[in-house]
Amino acid sequence: MTDPFETLAQHVAERVLDLIVHALDVNALLQRVDVNALVGRIDMNALLDHVDIDSHVLRKVDVNALLDRVDVTALLDRADINALLDRVDVDALLSRVDVNDLVRRVDMDTLVEQTDLGAVIARSSGGAASEALDAARSQAVGLDQFIDRWMQRALRRKHPAPSAPPALLNGRAGP
Repeated sequence: MTDPFETLAQHVAERVLDLIVHALDVNALLQRVDVNALVGRIDMNALLDHVDIDSHVLRKVDVNALLDRVDVTALLDRADINALLDRVDVDALLSRVDVNDLVRRVDMDTLVEQTDLGAVIARSSGGAASEALDAARSQAVGLDQFIDRWMQRALRRKHPAPSAPPALLNGRAGP
């Protein structure tokens, strides 16, 4: 059996507590609390040590909703594209490209229509013609020197002929 005074004390304490709770203005009490000072006293690292981030936080995060809030343009503006491209293995990337399929997709008729074949032919033939002209000039100079040597022998000259007209040899190009 329990002591009747103990039971009476228990009932009185419950009644007093109930009266205090009903009489208490919680909003007024909270206005007197310095929340910043209270938060400053909390050791966040110790608090987070007791939280299982994976099961309590990350599993509840809607990643798609989070990504919808990301400004991709602003993110790309901050990215160093050159540094990113330096990390790309171009050989591995190109090994995944089906070149035959890529060439099959090219519209050759449109490509030919947009190509100025006259300019391409002129450029390629101009280079070849220039090389042929240079070779012909070189051969003509060699032939001229050969004929000059034979003429010098035929005329029995002891001194070689000048390599250019006298006016050009003296540094004068005019009359």
